[in-house]
Amino acid sequence: MTSTEQTEYVTIVDGVLQIIIATAANGTSMDFAGINAGAAALRALGPEVGAVLLTGTGANFCAGGNVRGFAAAEDRAAHIHSLATDLHDFVRALDATTVPVIAAVRGWAAGAGMSLVCTADIAIGGPATKLRPAYPGIGLSPDGGMSWTLPRLVGIGRAREILLTDTVLDADEAVRLGILSRLVADDEVRAEAGELARTLATGPRSTYASIKSLLAQSISSTLSDQLDHERDAITAAVDSAAGIEGVNAFVEKRRPDYT
Repeated sequence: MTSTEQTEYVTIVDGVLQIIIATAANGTSMDFAGINAGAAALRALGPEVGAVLLTGTGANFCAGGNVRGFAAAEDRAAHIHSLATDLHDFVRALDATTVPVIAAVRGWAAGAGMSLVCTADIAIGGPATKLRPAYPGIGLSPDGGMSWTLPRLVGIGRAREILLTDTVLDADEAVRLGILSRLVADDEVRAEAGELARTLATGPRSTYASIKSLLAQSISSTLSDQLDHERDAITAAVDSAAGIEGVNAFVEKRRPDYT
């Protein structure tokens, strides 16, 4: 996709790939046209993209799966299996992305919507933002990676409580737990997240890729192994275009130009 190419759900502007995951239709439930378009765009990601922005366009970030659609399916198991497969392809594509992923979490993020918040690198919400697993309420188990990401954000004990009791997390608690990064005014969530994404898109992309890689490795590394990973990464970085520009700009007392 070019820097100005746009579909109904996917747009690339100013180095930011914006993916709409839910609309006002069907009560702001997850829109799989957006999920599938987003997965395809992520797999085809080109060098013009420096950040990814996940957003809804209705009152909520995403109210979860379309439960009425579940109920109406002739074969509910086959229907859910297909949706979970598509969602998980999207989550895998997000996880493989080397650029920062930002979530603009206005209103509710429930069910799979909460899963995507947990997948983002940075999630910005507002005072009215609320998160809820929502799966026990309809007799289902988590998808979208929540059983993997949530314990790594809040700890296994708190994750058990949140999932088993179907806890509703308000914005302040979500920030305290580290699920949301910070809060802004409700009507500024999408604008603030978009501005952050545009700022990151002009930053040192190889540095961001290295940071994300190191953080991913840290989950299973010993401290000694991680120190080796860090040594190797910073050694490679210093001779990279971003490293050369960053160091030179610091010495020359000017703003670095990573574009």
